[in-house]
Amino acid sequence: YRFFGEPVVEACVENGASCIDISGEPQFLEGMYLKYNEKAAEKGVYVVGSCGFDSIPADMGVLYTRDKLKGTLTAVESFLSVKSGPEGLGVHDGTWKSAVYGLADEANLKKLRKQIGYAPVPVVGAKLKKRGFLFYSPEFKEYCITFMGSDGSVVKRTQRYLHTELQQTPVQYGAYVTVGGLGSVIKLMFMGMLFLLLVKFNFGRKLLTKYPEFFSAGCFSRKGPTQKQMDGTSFTMTFFGEGYTEGQDPQNGKPNVKICTEVKGPEPGYIATPIAMVQAGLSLLEDTASLPKRGGVYSPGAAFSKTKLIDRLTKRGVEFSVISKPEV
Repeated sequence: YRFFGEPVVEACVENGASCIDISGEPQFLEGMYLKYNEKAAEKGVYVVGSCGFDSIPADMGVLYTRDKLKGTLTAVESFLSVKSGPEGLGVHDGTWKSAVYGLADEANLKKLRKQIGYAPVPVVGAKLKKRGFLFYSPEFKEYCITFMGSDGSVVKRTQRYLHTELQQTPVQYGAYVTVGGLGSVIKLMFMGMLFLLLVKFNFGRKLLTKYPEFFSAGCFSRKGPTQKQMDGTSFTMTFFGEGYTEGQDPQNGKPNVKICTEVKGPEPGYIATPIAMVQAGLSLLEDTASLPKRGGVYSPGAAFSKTKLIDRLTKRGVEFSVISKPEV
């Protein structure tokens, strides 16, 4: 999207067509907001980014958790687990390149955000504690790391919109991914340090993009996953939410209610993403009365919070469910 996404957005806005994409690149997504939000509003069209895996499960999962809690949800942590079969995991190197160029250009993302001048999102209720980059989760009996994708920024944009435009209580959010046992952690740390070192230099970036299979221990390739790999792969995103029961002021005292929800589905990149993308498109076409009143550039949760998107996804195999009901 960094290199090829903007002409599509520009053409759609100029010609009065709504569009969605499956980008996971915060710089592209927020850059399109800066450049085209007002134009899209004038034309009455909707530009909705990140409508694939993993931002649709994350963004809509937070909203689903909020709606299932009778009271005020103030904080959510999500944990992504991807399970693969005997053939292992396969991902196309397009995702790898997005990570390479995104991390290399982090300074410009900070500049872009300054330019946009986001209003700070207020913290309601107890402040969500930030975990370390690597930690052990007793719930999953696995080590976890901070999720490096775009979910955090996408969810924050949604929460900002819902707070400023619809006066809803903003939800704090932390995104993590399970990585397995100690052996997986050692392998990941070694690969991660090498990646972070190489990504800083032009020569290093050329190496990373030329030999994705070598630098990702066979996970990323130009071929992408085989059919057998896709058939054996699935994902689960678990949400742990906390908040305050009805009638209790979130500004006073500790959270007194918890809830656990889940979004699960088939192989993320080639099966779950097209499901999410097509259903987002159908929501744009068929749930028009439930979309934001004004056109513009939106995150999925901001665009689809009042639509039937979650029902549509659940019917097609990306399932949203409550794992443990709100417990005081």
